[in-house]
Amino acid sequence: MHRVHLNYTLGSEAAPGRIRNPLLDLLHAVARMGSISAAARALGLSYRHVWGELKRWEAELGHGLIVWEKGQAARLTEFGTKLMWAERQAQARLLPQIEALRADLERAYAVAFDDSVHVLTLYASHDEALATLAERARAERLHLDIRFTGSVDAIRALNEGRCMLAGFHTRILAGRGSRTQRIYKPLLRPGLHKLVGFAQRSQGLIVARGNPLGLRTLEDIRASAARFSNRALGTGTRVLFDELLDEAGLQPDEIRGYASSEPSHAAVASAIVSGQADAGLGIAATADAFGLDFVSLVEERYHLACLKASLGQAPLNALLKLLCCEKWREALNALPGYRAAQCGQVLSMKAVLPWWTYRRPKDERDPPRA
Repeated sequence: MHRVHLNYTLGSEAAPGRIRNPLLDLLHAVARMGSISAAARALGLSYRHVWGELKRWEAELGHGLIVWEKGQAARLTEFGTKLMWAERQAQARLLPQIEALRADLERAYAVAFDDSVHVLTLYASHDEALATLAERARAERLHLDIRFTGSVDAIRALNEGRCMLAGFHTRILAGRGSRTQRIYKPLLRPGLHKLVGFAQRSQGLIVARGNPLGLRTLEDIRASAARFSNRALGTGTRVLFDELLDEAGLQPDEIRGYASSEPSHAAVASAIVSGQADAGLGIAATADAFGLDFVSLVEERYHLACLKASLGQAPLNALLKLLCCEKWREALNALPGYRAAQCGQVLSMKAVLPWWTYRRPKDERDPPRA
């Protein structure tokens, strides 16, 4: 069976709402003009090119397209006629959808030709507030191209030049020697990266309405053999959960469902709503959206990381302006479990993440040489 591939072109002239196909354009021209040479002239192509393309398509499709009789007017074979009929049928049925798709594409490309509109690519750990921010940004002629991924992958995307901002989160009290430090410190460099303040949010246990199992701690999950819905490796929530297990003195194999993997907070909540799991680690806003209960365990900061060299670029400036406005802070504070914290401020990593020191304590310094 032959597959259909769609394509489109950009141009300054208006075009009818249809998807063009070079083979069908050739067949229509031959059928209308009655000869290959006349079809070539109508299409602005050479006779040799049209003849070669028709022969190539016949070999590709395994069917004849033109009745090749010397001295006779060119006409389509039965197969060529059926192809034209099929295309007309498809175009007629799909015309409204094709026109809507063309309009959507034109609107999207209009951004590229409007100097007052900015596009900012952001790889980020899944976050409810970012979706709200994207809606508000559009009204300010800023389009956030958000790709939700794990926190670790987001920072790697930033370091590899695939985005301008990376969204990741760390618990406020994650100090020196923590799992959080071991994961993120190798990916970030003071002097190279800067942090943009975004939000403070609660992470905790998402549980069924009424918390029927009375789950309040990770020890409760272990003791009750509750089914846990975990997040994937590389996500900030998985880093946090493993760190909390370390602090509770628990091993992964003591948590029923530790090996499970869900791509987002919403997927965890969906597993609980459907009865496939009893609990999972997530944010209060998601629990509220799914009508579930929430048990707060930690407070964390959601950071937006950028390269220092990106500061001053128009898309980032537009975002900082939006984050600093009072209306955005009010909208953020209205989300369950969120609090505006240093929104839009450019922060030194050394001041926010307590993992770097440039001077060792006195008792750790090298002894004086004899």
